[in-house]
Amino acid sequence: MKRAGILNRPLAGALAGLGHGHGVLVCDAGMPIPDGPDVVDLAFRAGVPSFAQVLEGLLDELVVEGATAATEVRDANPAAARLLADRFPGLTLVPHERLKELSAGARLVVRTGEARPYANVLLRCGVFF
Repeated sequence: MKRAGILNRPLAGALAGLGHGHGVLVCDAGMPIPDGPDVVDLAFRAGVPSFAQVLEGLLDELVVEGATAATEVRDANPAAARLLADRFPGLTLVPHERLKELSAGARLVVRTGEARPYANVLLRCGVFF
């Protein structure tokens, strides 16, 4: 049994299969999930687990070279906007419709229980060396 880190078996396995350049969409409970990517649905109840909790756990395990979020997050969800700006100084913002289009190319979608709007980010995996 793992001692620490992500204990969810499907999520840990999916993360182990990611490579350089692969996309990981971390999304709120309302984000439409495209056909194609593997999906690990962590949503339990509204707000549980939160976007911030899941994102922080993923960032402990992943090397991220880029991140994209919806422009709308700035006005609709200032807390998520601050979190994203703090974690990703080079954050790219695009219209929400464009983020949904880009998410179709993700390798993995991790759905949270977040119930605040626009708490979504598309991560681009990097390498540790």
